[in-house]
Amino acid sequence: MAVTHTFAIGREQCFQQIDKLIKSHSLHTSESLCKLLRYLAEHSLDHPGIALKEYQIATEVLGRPTGFDPQSDSTVRVQAGRLRVKLAEYYSHEGVDDAIVVEIPKGSYALTFHVRPGKAAIQPAPILDIESHELKAQVPAPTRGWAIAVVVLSVLLAATFSTTAFLLSQRTRTPDSVVQAVPDAYQIFWNRFVTAPQQPWVIFSNASFVGHPNTNMHYFNSASDARSVILDHYTGVGEVLAVHQLDHVFTLLNSQIRVKRGALFSLDDAKNNDLIFIGSPAENLTLLEIPGTQQFVFRKAPAPRNGDVEVVNVHPDRGEPETFIASPSNQPISEDYAVIGLEPGIDPVRSMLILAGTTTMGTQAAAEYVCREDSLAELLRRLGVSKAGELMPFEALLRVKVSHGVPVKTDLLAVRKRAN
Repeated sequence: MAVTHTFAIGREQCFQQIDKLIKSHSLHTSESLCKLLRYLAEHSLDHPGIALKEYQIATEVLGRPTGFDPQSDSTVRVQAGRLRVKLAEYYSHEGVDDAIVVEIPKGSYALTFHVRPGKAAIQPAPILDIESHELKAQVPAPTRGWAIAVVVLSVLLAATFSTTAFLLSQRTRTPDSVVQAVPDAYQIFWNRFVTAPQQPWVIFSNASFVGHPNTNMHYFNSASDARSVILDHYTGVGEVLAVHQLDHVFTLLNSQIRVKRGALFSLDDAKNNDLIFIGSPAENLTLLEIPGTQQFVFRKAPAPRNGDVEVVNVHPDRGEPETFIASPSNQPISEDYAVIGLEPGIDPVRSMLILAGTTTMGTQAAAEYVCREDSLAELLRRLGVSKAGELMPFEALLRVKVSHGVPVKTDLLAVRKRAN
């Protein structure tokens, strides 16, 4: 993707901006993201026009072994997504007055440097011409017509709704004169959502919390907490990245999504719209009021796992366990389970898609699964679907391997088709 700068930006000025970002409140606590940012900056400035591969980043920056397989391990994509979120957070708060804006365009790992509109011209310097050949179509660099406040608070794996809004505002559009090839799997799976009269609503979970993020923040307990102190504007990091993934796919399909947090969603919204729910009923409380999955059902686990969430296999096939539960919540999560459910909407002519894990990592993995060509193709094969119009309601169960808070491998364990 060619980047044309309104003003010339010197190499030294670019590295000064990178140093400023690394020392910022948004990034300085994350060593891995700082390391990734500096690596991407050095490669973009030292080797313009040479595309970075996920394998390089994984083995040279993130410490992955030489056997790293980007097809089955999404670590690089996830870390790049988190870095995009952090950059958005920085430029909406600490860096709101910075003249130089650093971004990572979708579909590329090459940083772009450009002057924020309305700022004084940078001192003359050699112009940088940075290109990425990873994108099949040449598209314009993202613009910033207006700033959206973005806050990502990593408390109980939480991030605010404004991050989602910012991600949607930064989508990179493909010119009408350029046609990107859309994988068949995308067109088959998402057909009912992109051909509907109205754009689907994406409803992401935001459970009720009380307390302060820096002290004792916890889930709202109706028996001991006052409703007047409820904080209902938090969501999981996995939910934020899930919205980002969906936005990318719908952009490829020349369509859009509408986004709303669960606390603001009403049943009236659901009657005449297609819906995509992100997050389990444990946190996406709207799902408690709407008929959801029937084969793989979420519930609070009994003792000794009180407080955790498990998936109940209502009609297990031979050899299948009756329940699936993630790693204990008081330990680092290494395994999670997630459900993908395509169900009829409140109005039977509308559709409802549920993407939910027992934790935020599982939710992220479920969204990634239906937003990646290879995994989506596998799901369609298991369902026996080969063309648009054949896809009927179903439920699928996923096992998610997690490393350092990142989903790294997702397996399709079981599929259930709804009986006609």
